[in-house]
Amino acid sequence: MYNKILKRLFDLILSTMVILFLFPVFIITFILVKLDSKGPFFFFQERLGKEGSVFKVFKIRTMTDKPRVANREILSGDSEVTRVGAVLRRLKIDELPQIINIWKGDMSFVGPRPCLPELKKEFDENGKERLKVRPGLSGLAQINGNIYLSWSERWEYDAEYVKNHSFLLDLKIIFKTFLIVIFGEEKFIKKTDA
Repeated sequence: MYNKILKRLFDLILSTMVILFLFPVFIITFILVKLDSKGPFFFFQERLGKEGSVFKVFKIRTMTDKPRVANREILSGDSEVTRVGAVLRRLKIDELPQIINIWKGDMSFVGPRPCLPELKKEFDENGKERLKVRPGLSGLAQINGNIYLSWSERWEYDAEYVKNHSFLLDLKIIFKTFLIVIFGEEKFIKKTDA
């Protein structure tokens, strides 16, 4: 019942409330981004959704407005990230416009992060599993290392989420995501023996 009906209902109601509540934050962020650097406020990128559908994800631009390689990981201290962009990325504010994607039904609050469509050809069996659910604003891989994990490690977490997702697991992921926003991602990287 939760996975088929209630999760989408929860996403729709909560995303509507968040959009209304955060509207002043978007206005302030818009002004700061435009004062800090030239270029558009929003950054759009095609991403892979449920069942392999492709949709455009909404983000706030945090980098200089120039052509670049789209599939490169952006780590802390990247020279192309603007001053305001660095703060937005640290606090995950640049991801907030994806609330619009959640409201539209492209995404959910919790699920595997939507990846670039070209990554689909590299999926292992775990990677293919992630397409069974809507991608999310945050997910199991994001609270366990995120971009510091290899793709195969991320897909393993994604497959685990698909197999075990529930209301309680979603609440746990949302709670830990808030902790990551407050204390920083580096504090939650899982150390390996390798």
